[in-house]
Amino acid sequence: MSAKSTYALLATFSKTPEFFQATAKVRDAGFKKWDVFTPFPVHGLDDQMGVGRSKVPIFTLCGGVFGFCLGTLITWYMNGFDYPLIVGGKPFWSPVFPFPVMYELTILNAAFGTLLGMFTMNLLPRHNHPLFEYEDFLKSSDDTFFIVIEKADPQFDLDKTKAFLTEIGAEEVHVVEA
Repeated sequence: MSAKSTYALLATFSKTPEFFQATAKVRDAGFKKWDVFTPFPVHGLDDQMGVGRSKVPIFTLCGGVFGFCLGTLITWYMNGFDYPLIVGGKPFWSPVFPFPVMYELTILNAAFGTLLGMFTMNLLPRHNHPLFEYEDFLKSSDDTFFIVIEKADPQFDLDKTKAFLTEIGAEEVHVVEA
């Protein structure tokens, strides 16, 4: 069994305003690998943290365009090339009649693109996270706010970061081991 190493520093807050202001201070200090955990949604926290828009809609768009092109190709191949039938003097292939197929494949592949994008951007599947081993982590779903700064952050220095978190108002600062 290997020795545990430091994963992150975890700062606890019990009041929303102090926590909200502390997130701006962490962002302004230039930390990149950090996250927050709250017992309830805090309006404006994403902007306060400097989090940009999600990239998942790009995956959704790519999946939808792929699905539409696939539906068009399938219906053209089947109706216009592989097994052409003249029905009522209509053309072998027209985009009007196979529209339901193209539409459904667009929706289906957009949903698959969204799922793939979510898994990719959230780095899933991750079966265990070091924070789950921290004994008081469940308080983040009850009454405590957490700011977690990972050791992987370029600015991370155990003593300086711990002092910084205490300075911005953290009630307690804990070392989380991986």
